[in-house]
Formats: sequence, C-alpha cells, structure tokens
Amino acid sequence: MKKRLLATIMTLTMAMGFAACGADQTSQTENTSDTAEATESTESAESDVAYIQEKGKLIVGITDFAPMDYKDDNGDWIGFDADMAKAVADSLGVDVEFVEIDWDNKILELENKSIDVVWNGMTLTPEVTNAMETTNAYCNNAQVIVVNADKADAVTSVDEAKELSFAVESGSAGEAAATDNGFDYVAVKSQADAVMEVAAGTSDACIIDLLMAGAMVGEGTSYPDLTHTVELTTEEYGVGCRKGSDLAAYINDQFKTLYADGTMTEIAETYGVQDAVVEQ
Repeated sequence: MKKRLLATIMTLTMAMGFAACGADQTSQTENTSDTAEATESTESAESDVAYIQEKGKLIVGITDFAPMDYKDDNGDWIGFDADMAKAVADSLGVDVEFVEIDWDNKILELENKSIDVVWNGMTLTPEVTNAMETTNAYCNNAQVIVVNADKADAVTSVDEAKELSFAVESGSAGEAAATDNGFDYVAVKSQADAVMEVAAGTSDACIIDLLMAGAMVGEGTSYPDLTHTVELTTEEYGVGCRKGSDLAAYINDQFKTLYADGTMTEIAETYGVQDAVVEQ
C-alpha cells in the first residue's frame, strides 16, 4: 500500500543610458547596438531553457525509485516524478529522456551536461542546494528505518536501533541520517539494494525514504515481511538543475500551472501521492 504524502508547490533587468550629438551619437548608437546583441547572444547561450529547446530533449537523471521513477511492464519509465517531467518537457516542446545515474555522482552529471535535471525524489539537503539551482519543494518526505516485521516491536526508537547493522544508499539522505545517528552501516548503490540487503539478512535494517517504503515494503508489496518503524528525519523534495540555471524557475512556473489545471492532482492520485493546496 502506497503512503499518501503531501506535495507542495511553492529578470534580470538592465538599464542603459547615453547621450551624444552628431557623428558621435551615431557611433555610440551603433556601439550600443553591438553590445546589446552580444549580451543577448551570451545570455541565450547561458540559458538552460534555450539550450534544451535547441537540442530538442530534456535529459532527466533518475534512479529506480517507486512511486517516483520506475519502469512499467513495457520497460517505460513512469511514476509521479517521471510523469511530471514529461509534462514539463511537453511545455518546452521537447522530448524527454530518462537516464539512470549513480546517485553519488548526481552533481557531477549535471555539471558535465550528461543530464539536464535531477528529478527523482531528491531531498533538499544543504549539499544539494549549495551545489545546484533547485526548484521550490514539491513534496514532503521522511527517512525511515525498515526491518523485518517480526523485529519491529524491538525497534521503536533511535537508541534501540543503534544495535543494528544498516544498509543505506550511497550519497543519500539515508546515509546522512545513519551518520548523524551514529549507526553502523554499509553504503550500497540504491535504496532498492538497501531493502534487498535486509530481505537477504545481510543487514539488520536499512534507511530509505518513507514514500519508497510505502511502495516497497509491507502487505501487498514485493517485500511483505518487511515494515518501516522509526522516522529519523522530515524533509522536502525538489528538482535539481545546474547552478545558476534558469530552468529551475521555469519548472516552478510549470508546477503552478500544472497544479492549477488539475494535471498534478491527476498524476498524484495515479501514484498514491496526494498533493496539498498550493500557496500562490
């Protein structure tokens, strides 16, 4: 059973003046015109929105993370984040391509232009907001401990959890929570791998997103014998773009539009992620 979480949607101006007369005025006018054209060209070249539209494709960095980004039976990427990214790509008039990335290298992938956005239930940590241009938060989340259901009664607090061995996704908010709480842990490639560690018995517990836990563990899921217990953190999700990118502001505007026309609500209901009232 998927948990229903709250989603939250939350110019450069330039002045110029000059005065002259006769031939000097004409010369200054021509020089000003040349400068303006050069500035416009530079700004266009630096615009991520223009860059993406010119190449005709929005490349989205993701991991396999239900219900945000995951593959359907036909091998196509779906999920709340995936469908929202498709809607934004449509508004840009471009195609969308999903690329699975090593989560630990997400910032480097952006800077190298291997991807254009990180759109995968990404927690807005200080590391992320300092290294990326991020959108407004669009979803609330938490980091939770997942254990075998028969051990759940013995893991109801951080102190009780300190005796366990953990698996966490490398570079994730789950790893940060493990470090902050002094847990003994191993870092693995993905949250899904962390869950498999617990199912296989190679780790006592793992730390993953509450939203993912709702989709992956418990009755009616792939791991019915696992459950989540302690919530270690509360956090917010956002979309990451290159530092200084104008794409983040564009996506924020699209969030508002897609909420207003009901698209976001429809997508949220499809994947069990309930959206909240947006403060305009």
